[in-house]
Amino acid sequence: MASADQLINAFTTLLVTIDPPGLAPIFLGLTTGMSRSQRTQVALRGSTIAFIILAVFALFGAGVLGVLGISIGAFRIAGGLLLFWIAFEMVFERRQERKEKASEAAVTRDHIENIAVFPLALPLIAGPGAISATILLAGTLPTSVGKAQLIAVIAANLLLTFLMLLIAERLDRFLGVTGRAILTRLLGVILAALAVQFVVDGAKAALNLISATPH
Repeated sequence: MASADQLINAFTTLLVTIDPPGLAPIFLGLTTGMSRSQRTQVALRGSTIAFIILAVFALFGAGVLGVLGISIGAFRIAGGLLLFWIAFEMVFERRQERKEKASEAAVTRDHIENIAVFPLALPLIAGPGAISATILLAGTLPTSVGKAQLIAVIAANLLLTFLMLLIAERLDRFLGVTGRAILTRLLGVILAALAVQFVVDGAKAALNLISATPH
């Protein structure tokens, strides 16, 4: 069973990588011209699909790594570096621009009903950062109870994301440009610290593996 600290760490890591407040203005852009009920349907479908994707990686991500011969230590280092890059983009305001470009490209190619799947569920909610974070967190919670707790944490994050999308219009007006910039940078700094911790843990695991290997 995971400790309270582990669960808080898992919740914070996923919350920062998914970044619900940052998704709000992009969601508004994606659903321009839709009624409130249509926006609710898109938000619900996108959040549900993203939950399924992350839950699958929580359950089977480590197994896939094992088949590929990748140690969890090595993945922690790689995942930590990826999360650090996302944090860097958040602090220096590059992530939002990239997400907006992804959403613009999708609207021109896909029918409006498919927006919930692409780009909302994948890659805007369950993006590479969230998937990497999920596999990393699953490695720290190896028991079946731990996995169940992680899935509950994912569900809580996606429920919060869904609620944020429902109030996207009001949230965007309340935060404004300055509020969004401050919040994004603050979350970026927190994510950078979590990412460094993943790299440190991965390096420790890799060194322990090397020292345990008979020469």
